[in-house]
Order: sequence, then structure tokens, then C-alpha cells
Amino acid sequence: MENTREKNKRSDGRKKTYFDRENKKKAVRIEKTKSVAPEKGKQKKSSSSSKCPYQKKCGGCTYLNLSYEEQLAKKEQFLKKTLKGIVPVKGMVGMENPYHYRNKVNSAFARKKDGTIISGIYEKGTHKVVPVDECLLEDQRADAIICDIRSLLKSFKIMIYNEDSGYGLLRHVMVRTGFASGEIMVVLVCVSPVFPSKNNFVKALRKLHPEITTIVLNVNDRTDSMVLGKRDIVLFGRGYIEDELCGCTFRISPQSFYQVNPVQTKKLYEKAISLAGLTGNERVLDAYCGIGTIGLIASRDAREVISVELNPDAVRDAVTNAKRNQIKNVSFYQNDAGAFMVSMAEKGEKADVVFMDPPRAGSDEAFLSSVVTLSPKKVVYVSCNPETLARDLRYLTKHGYKAEEAWGYDMFAWSEHVETVVLMSKQRNKDQLPGRDGEIRQLNSLRVYGQSEVRADGLCRS
Repeated sequence: MENTREKNKRSDGRKKTYFDRENKKKAVRIEKTKSVAPEKGKQKKSSSSSKCPYQKKCGGCTYLNLSYEEQLAKKEQFLKKTLKGIVPVKGMVGMENPYHYRNKVNSAFARKKDGTIISGIYEKGTHKVVPVDECLLEDQRADAIICDIRSLLKSFKIMIYNEDSGYGLLRHVMVRTGFASGEIMVVLVCVSPVFPSKNNFVKALRKLHPEITTIVLNVNDRTDSMVLGKRDIVLFGRGYIEDELCGCTFRISPQSFYQVNPVQTKKLYEKAISLAGLTGNERVLDAYCGIGTIGLIASRDAREVISVELNPDAVRDAVTNAKRNQIKNVSFYQNDAGAFMVSMAEKGEKADVVFMDPPRAGSDEAFLSSVVTLSPKKVVYVSCNPETLARDLRYLTKHGYKAEEAWGYDMFAWSEHVETVVLMSKQRNKDQLPGRDGEIRQLNSLRVYGQSEVRADGLCRS
């Protein structure tokens, strides 16, 4: 494996430090039952000096001064402590190469008092931009593109947006990369749809980076902290990229949610589907489905998959993804997942397995109550926040479910975050009557739940 190094020279001529992984001491493997640790020789040893010059101000990589194995052990301990008495934690699955794994990079822009344009990451707890040219977590192609965009701004007289005065144009740049496909999307986030000399700017950027496959102008005139606005204007290419995951091809638009670590996502989703124990006869519900990733992958082992998502852009991508992969046993609905499940239960419909992958805040009681009402045999819960996961598992265990096992996945190496997948099984009380399976309703050309509908021809509307 090639070394990960910074460039040898800075712009001011001073020598840069770099990190050589070949000449480090042999790592000691953590032996834990069913735990997966990185391969020997691929970890960096602990150091009192930070590997990253931005660490203190950025605040993102809280574990950067630990060896990777120490980090995995720390995360596993935290997960076991948080889920103690709720579900047994079977192991923590790490990465072979925990660097440059992020396939989405958001860079904020600002102008210093002397007029110098800087780009990078907001300092923790502030809106002050920390200048960052290279990040150990981010795709290196994305970092290079952002640096070159910054260099083009002065010659094209593009003003940086100032949050205090409200003047300026460019707010952020987002770069999304397809790790398997190699496709790259650049999103210019501006306060106005009017971008001076946009055609020449696009040509100049593509001359520097011909690997860019699409460029989008996103209009965000909001005054809050949201990075993206609702309007996208395609300046070059198709307006989206595609990437491959677990044998399926996915369309990724600027607004779509897609896991930022594709290497670990593959492992995580394969484990989630394995825990579900699909035999080909199950009716599966994919709640919070996003662009349809888990549901489409699981469709190969299920009879039918119903996917629900509130974001209309994500639903459109999901429908396209099903067509792109020639998958016909999945239907998509733009709706609130909790309301959708209640509606299913009221109509006498059933689901054998529910996959749920909520945001960091977890699920609310209304959603969890709807899961209990629908009463699937199994619930596979994917979580990026162990604390809200513990809260939600307690609710489900009080309402007839048993938490069987949990697995930790290091999706966000060098940070304190942990991704977890948990299997829950429906428990039947002795005085409970056998449930009615109910007939599975065949898909018609149009199926409606609540206020949203998705047509079989791929159109969706709310």
C-alpha cells in the first residue's frame, strides 16, 4: 500500500512533515471474540503530537492521537457501556485503511481582512472558517478541486458571501465522489442563481480537473446554518453521479443522503441484511429509505420490499435506482414512515421485517409506536448514535421485542462516532392469540397512502 504523505513543500518554501507507515512498529492485534480489527502494519502508533495541524481548531478528529486499534477498543467499550443490559455487543468492525474515506466534502469559504480567500471547516462551535487544504479523512481528489476553485475565484471576481453583512455570492462548495465509479460532482452553493461568467468558470475548472463529471449551482438564500438550498441548476453534465454498492448502482443527487464511507457501508448493509435472515418469502419495509440503498440490496433476498422516505428528491432517485438495476419487487412512497406504517396496519397489511435507519436524533415515540402497531417479526435498526439507539431499544423491549445482538461499525474513523446495527425479534406472550397473516395486496399501477403517491411508471408527487 502506498504511503499517505503530505506534499513535501509548502507555498512559502518550508518543508512539510509527512507520515511514513512502512517504518512503524508492528501493531498489536486486539483479540476479541468476533471483533474485526485492521490488518497488521496498517495502523499508526500513538503520538503526543497530532497527525493533523488543524486538529485543535477543527475539533472533528477527537481520537487522532490514538492508534487505530486503541480507537476501536475505546469505541467498543463505549458501545458496550451504553447498551449494557439492553443488548449484547458482539464486536467492533474496523477499516483496513482508515484514511481519506469520506466521499462527500463540504467546504466553507470566507475572506480574511487582507482580502485573502480561505476555504475549509468551521471551527468547532463557531462559524469561523479554519483554512484546510488537505484533510486526512476526505477524498484527496475533492480537496484538490476545492483548492483550485478557490484559486479561480479572484480571477473571475467572485465575491465570498459574508454572513454578517449579507453581501457576496459563494457560500460553500460540496464535492461528492463515487468511489467505485470514479464520477465526481461539484456543487457551488450560492445565494443567487446569477453566477458571473459561469460558462467560462466551468471551462476553466474542467480544464484543471477533467475528471469532474457534473457541476451544479445550488441556490441557498437562507439565513440559517443549512448548507444546501432547495434549488439546483445544472451547469455541466447530468446533475448527478452514480456509484456502485453491494452489486447495485445508485444515482446520487446533490440533495440525496448517501453514506459517506462506502467501504464500511458495504460491510454494514451486508450485516444488516444477514441479521434479517431473509429467505425470499418475506415482505420487507425499509423506513427512512433515502435513495433506496438498503431496500434495493435486500430485494434480491425478499419477496417484496416497500420503501418509505419523506424527502421527495430522494424518492425520485430511489425510483430511478430501481429502474437502473432492473428491480421490480420494490415500491417507493413519499410519506412519513410512522404514518405510513399505521396506515398499513389499519388496512390489515403486514410486514415480516422492518429496516430502520433514522438520523442522529433517533426515532420519536410516534414512529416506534407505529412499529409496534405493525408488529413485524424482526426489526433491524441501523443507528449512528448509540445513546438515542439505547433509548429507542428500551421502548421496543418494553413493547414486545427482544434485542438479540448488536454490532459496531467504524464508519467515522478518528472521530468519536460509532455506527451500530441491532437485530430485534418479536416476542409472543403466552396469552397472545396467533396473529393473522393477512393477504399481501398486489401492486397496482397506483398505490396511495396519506397525502403522497408513487406511480409504477416511476413518477412521484406529493
